[in-house]
Amino acid sequence: MSTIKERDSFDDWISQAEAARLRCVSRQAIAKLIQRKRLSSREIAGRIVVRRSEVEAFVPQPIGRPKKGTSSKTNMTEADSRE
Repeated sequence: MSTIKERDSFDDWISQAEAARLRCVSRQAIAKLIQRKRLSSREIAGRIVVRRSEVEAFVPQPIGRPKKGTSSKTNMTEADSRE
């Protein structure tokens, strides 16, 4: 976290609460994204703010480990059930 530089626009920065309302999640969920460095943040007058454009463009990653590919055994079972 750092303070906003003069070249940054104040209009693009919103509070964690506003970010949570935009994403329909809790304020704590936004705080976790900031903590995990998924959203950049700044401190203004003792408040943590995030970029509105980042919040709107944020795409969550799938939860858990990736699923395995389908095996031929599974495909055979599906084909048998259709007949």
